[in-house]
Amino acid sequence: MSSTKTSRIGEETRVDKVNAELVTLTYGTIVAQLCQDYDSNYQDVNKQLDKMGYNIGMRLIEDFLAKSGVGRCANFRETADMIAKVGFKIFLNVTPTVTNWTSDNTQFSLIFEDNPLADFVELPDDGRAQDELWFSNILCGVLRGSLEMVQMQIEAHFVSDVLRGDDTTEMRVSLVRYIEDEMPPEEE
Repeated sequence: MSSTKTSRIGEETRVDKVNAELVTLTYGTIVAQLCQDYDSNYQDVNKQLDKMGYNIGMRLIEDFLAKSGVGRCANFRETADMIAKVGFKIFLNVTPTVTNWTSDNTQFSLIFEDNPLADFVELPDDGRAQDELWFSNILCGVLRGSLEMVQMQIEAHFVSDVLRGDDTTEMRVSLVRYIEDEMPPEEE
């Protein structure tokens, strides 16, 4: 599928939009509560955000496929374009840039010029949050969960975030393997 056609699908697909500020404020409250619940153990907060995102992604993929009408992607490069130009456009109204491909086409970066989850956010000022908390880590989980449902095991993590004082917000996505239709292990 051409990159232009993929962009057009993202632009033309209509989804009932929730007020972006409401989502941003609600998400910020969730992160703040997790920081409190885990006594500012930001590694545990990151894990919980990823886990929440994974569960969301497993359900969100059905909505994505139904509303976008797209079929199976031919390769991981096409998957990356679909994520950036259709998925993020439909659900967050942003289009991150796909870049930094490895020579074997199994890893790429998503560069976010805008991140609506990070609007109106200041990280906790305890000296550790800047180094340990990945505020938008839920997005990594969403990608893991949704792609697993379409037979792709991936790893995703942020490598930089403007909230931490970096110049860009960058997520690294790596294809681990294509999941074959596996039969569940037989019960003994």
